[in-house]
Amino acid sequence: MNKLQKTALSGFTGTSFMTASSALMSALMGENFREPDHLETMIARLAPQLSKHAKKIAGWGAHYAMGFVFAAVYVQLWETGKIKHTLKNGLILGVVSGVLGYLIWKGTFKAHPLPPFINYTHYYLQRIPAHIVFAVFATITYRFIKEKEDAAAAVRP
Repeated sequence: MNKLQKTALSGFTGTSFMTASSALMSALMGENFREPDHLETMIARLAPQLSKHAKKIAGWGAHYAMGFVFAAVYVQLWETGKIKHTLKNGLILGVVSGVLGYLIWKGTFKAHPLPPFINYTHYYLQRIPAHIVFAVFATITYRFIKEKEDAAAAVRP
């Protein structure tokens, strides 16, 4: 499997589990932490002429695109051997990514002329656990891919 495929699978899995964890936190806390919803809101306010369906696709697309960006960095670090693809390192990547995610969201909300009406403190705090979930599941996915590759390589003559 090439690097792009590893990135796509790791990013898709990490983003999917992150999104599910944000939905769970939304239900538990009674607030909306769903990343695609907030992206959709910001897109809708900048481009109200888009159809509801186009806004929803754009929100989800932007969310998954950022997941692929984060996964691309992780895969590069793993493939070059700069860090090992362990769960411990996945947790560390999650914390670092959470801080970076917090900064990206804060900058995005500040730069947007009509950001969503949310409790920003709660939303920013939720970025850390959400990114830990992302990084752990991206790491698990990558590890699974590598184990399959290593097993296949061991069988080849």
